[in-house]
Amino acid sequence: MTDQILTELADAVVAMDATRASRAAGRALESGIAPVVAILDGLSKGMERVSELYEAEEYFIPEILLSADAMNAGVDVLRPHLPKESTRDKRKVVIGVVKGDTHDIGKNLVRIMLENGGFEVHDLGRDVAHSRFVEVARQVGADLVCLSTLMTTTMDGMRVVIDELRRAGVAARVMVGGGPISPGFASRIGADGYGRNATEAVRVARSLLGSGPVVARGATQA
Repeated sequence: MTDQILTELADAVVAMDATRASRAAGRALESGIAPVVAILDGLSKGMERVSELYEAEEYFIPEILLSADAMNAGVDVLRPHLPKESTRDKRKVVIGVVKGDTHDIGKNLVRIMLENGGFEVHDLGRDVAHSRFVEVARQVGADLVCLSTLMTTTMDGMRVVIDELRRAGVAARVMVGGGPISPGFASRIGADGYGRNATEAVRVARSLLGSGPVVARGATQA
């Protein structure tokens, strides 16, 4: 039953059917499937297939947007049921997709998981200017800056942001992630950590900020 529902969630995203995704998310909850499992192993898998269809030129921008709407509809049903953790002094996180990239599905998932993990998250959105990360990190006193991209052409923008943060004297740790990003790349550009997916990003964030045990190894600047 679990596999069937997860497949239905993924299929609803591929079919660009928001109503179907919402109903499947409701069935997931009724069946006792953990919301994070439904998101990562259901809805997210559907978006992965949509990305493959886009690369194969079977889907185009309109299909991508409709699929994203379907995924968000499912997430909206599941989000209230994600386990929440509260802390008296929340660590502050600034997150955004680097300049030149407008893909924000992965970033949005990380934001949701960080918020439910007890972090105070300042979401800058997508196609964010390098200097904007520095400006907001300084304004809010960020403990962590999270940089995302799904495009190889904008990966180097992460290095620019890290360099600007360091030059500005911003002491925040930096975590990077996204489809083309690897632990090796994170290390080369001077990032403090790398999150492979939304769940791992929370574990890495905690380990970087000393708020939990090191579960997933992040990249460390040499």
